[in-house]
Amino acid sequence: MPFISALFVYPVKSCAGIPLDDALIEADGLQWDRRWMIVDANGRFVSQREYPSMARIITALGGDALHLHADRASAGLSLPFATPANAARVPVSVWKDSFDALDEGEAAAQWVSGVIGAPLRLVRFADDVTRLASRKWTRDVEAPTRFADGFPLLVTTDASLAELNGRLDAKGVPPLPMNRFRPNVVLGDTEAFDEDFVGTATVGANGDAGPVVLRFVKPCARCPITTVDQATGAADPRWPHEPLDTLAGYRADARVDGGLTFGQNAVVVAGVGKRLRVGDAVELELAFDDDV
Repeated sequence: MPFISALFVYPVKSCAGIPLDDALIEADGLQWDRRWMIVDANGRFVSQREYPSMARIITALGGDALHLHADRASAGLSLPFATPANAARVPVSVWKDSFDALDEGEAAAQWVSGVIGAPLRLVRFADDVTRLASRKWTRDVEAPTRFADGFPLLVTTDASLAELNGRLDAKGVPPLPMNRFRPNVVLGDTEAFDEDFVGTATVGANGDAGPVVLRFVKPCARCPITTVDQATGAADPRWPHEPLDTLAGYRADARVDGGLTFGQNAVVVAGVGKRLRVGDAVELELAFDDDV
């Protein structure tokens, strides 16, 4: 039976993720996921697309704060979970969405600017702001999200990665770890790319308190971040365009204008306040519908 094989959160958009044994489900995704974001002088988000070295900013959740570390900084940076009372509101943008966020101040700006080597600032998502995922894809579900590209959760499967790595091996390319795809939830004991045909994933269906239900809403079209080694913050010079070159041979999806897909974006339809745990059994309901 399918089960949760791994859970990850990425507290700062496009920085290193944190593997978890369990995670709290909130309406807008896993707790602390994409709660912070690095922006340029115009408030536009930046990512590993522009600054691959962001992969090497290590994040950790400890005590009552988020802690950041980087090998280019002599000291780390700690940000309290509690929002500072005097945080300034600033306009920011993620793709086509524009909204207010809270600036983390000069010390944080100097730290991220020094680590990345560009004039940047660090912001956090404001609790009184609502940003909704595209209703084109979520349909009848009003799904809030934070600083993620577009949806609160990304789900992948071990089998899909194994299939991809088999194809890479046939070309002489070393296998890739799952962190290239930056998922929140990884499922085990499925067939490769079963997720393409899933409508909902239900965790804890037999529990007394009710299940967590995730709806898979949009195939995830992959960008050049997948070519960045998350340990080094750079592409492998021998294979600078992998895995996109290999995915181009079999993963173009007309539903996303021919984008090369790996994984499914998902929204929370039930179970807010419950926890997902590695090892939890998952019931997958298929939905053979080109519009899913």
